[in-house]
Amino acid sequence: MSDYLEYMAKHGHEQLVLFADESAGLRGAIAIHDTTLGPALGGCRMWTHPTEEAAIMDVLRLSRAMTYKSAAAGLNLGGGKALILGDPRKDRSEALFRALGRQVEALGGRYVTTEDVGTTSSDMQHIAKETRFVTGLPIEEGGSGDPSVVTGYGVYMAMKACAQEVWGTDDLSGKTVALQGLGKVASNLIEHLKKEEARLIGTDISEERVRWAAETHGVRPVAPDDIFGVETDIFAPCALGGVLNDRTIPLLRCQVVCGGANNQLLEDRHGEELHRRGILYAPDYIVNAGGVINLSFEIGRPYSREAALRKTAEIYATMAQVIATSKQEKTPTSRAADRLAEARIAAVRDIRMRLGEARGPR
Repeated sequence: MSDYLEYMAKHGHEQLVLFADESAGLRGAIAIHDTTLGPALGGCRMWTHPTEEAAIMDVLRLSRAMTYKSAAAGLNLGGGKALILGDPRKDRSEALFRALGRQVEALGGRYVTTEDVGTTSSDMQHIAKETRFVTGLPIEEGGSGDPSVVTGYGVYMAMKACAQEVWGTDDLSGKTVALQGLGKVASNLIEHLKKEEARLIGTDISEERVRWAAETHGVRPVAPDDIFGVETDIFAPCALGGVLNDRTIPLLRCQVVCGGANNQLLEDRHGEELHRRGILYAPDYIVNAGGVINLSFEIGRPYSREAALRKTAEIYATMAQVIATSKQEKTPTSRAADRLAEARIAAVRDIRMRLGEARGPR
C-alpha cells in the first residue's frame, strides 16, 4: 500500500477505492486523480492483469491520463478510472456490473463511469440500475452510444495535423499507416483512412479481427511482434498501453506515432526518446480525446452527435498547438501537451482560490 500512496502523492491523486463483492464476483478499484475542473469522468475497464498490484497501478495511471485528456480538450471534467479484475469473455454478468454501480453511487458524483476496454454499453445499462453517474448508454435510452465512433474520428484529425507538420499537407492519400490493434477505435479510424486512400498495415491478437480487416478493408496483416519494425509513414498504436518502450522504440521505422491507445509511453522518458530520434509523437490523451468529448455532451443536456463531432474536430487545432509549443520551447511533444493541460488546471484552481478568498469564511 505504501507504494500506491507514494505514487498518488507524487502525481496528485485524490482518492483510490478498493472494493470486493464476492456474491457478485466483483473485485476492483476506482481511482480519482483530480476534480479541479469538474467530476472525474473515465471508463470502467475489465481486464486480466498479471498481478493485483499491476492492476492497481494501471488504474492510477489511467485516471491521471483522463485528467490531462479532459483538461487539454477544454472540458469541465476531471479524471478517473474504474477497473474490474476479470476476464470479460467469461466473467461478466448483470450482478457484477450492478455491484460496480453501487460502488460508483457511493462516491456521490465525484466519479462518472462509462465503457472502456472489456465493457460495453449494455454493461452500462446494468450499472445505470444502481447509479445516476454513468454515461455511454445506448442512443435509444438518450445516451451517446458507442464512443469509439467519435474517438476514431478524433484520432484521424490528430493524424492529419501531424501530416501537415511532417509533409506540408494533411492529405493522407498514399501514406502508409500501421495499426497495432484492430478493435473498435481502429475500425472507425480505418473508415476515414480508406476514404483518403491511405495504405494500411495491421495486426491484432485476435485472428478474427485480422481476417476481418484484410477481407473488408484490404489491410495487409503482419504478426503482432512484427508491427513495430514495418516500414511505414505513421505508426498507430490502438491496443493497450506501454507499447513505446526501450525494446520497441529502436525498432520503429516511421516518421509519426499517432494512435488511439491510452498510456502509450511506458515511462515519460520515452517521449523524450522519440523526440531525440526525430519521430513526431502525438500524445495519446490529445489524440484519443474524442471519446470523452462525446461523453461530455451526454452529461446534463440532450445528446447531439453533430455537436460532439464539431468539438472533436478541434483536436486538429489542439495537436497543432502542441507541435508549435514543442518546436518553440525545444521540448518533446509529450511534455508540451502536459504543459497545456497543467496550465488550464492551474488557472481554474487559481480562480477557485480567489473566489474562496473573496467570499471569506462562512
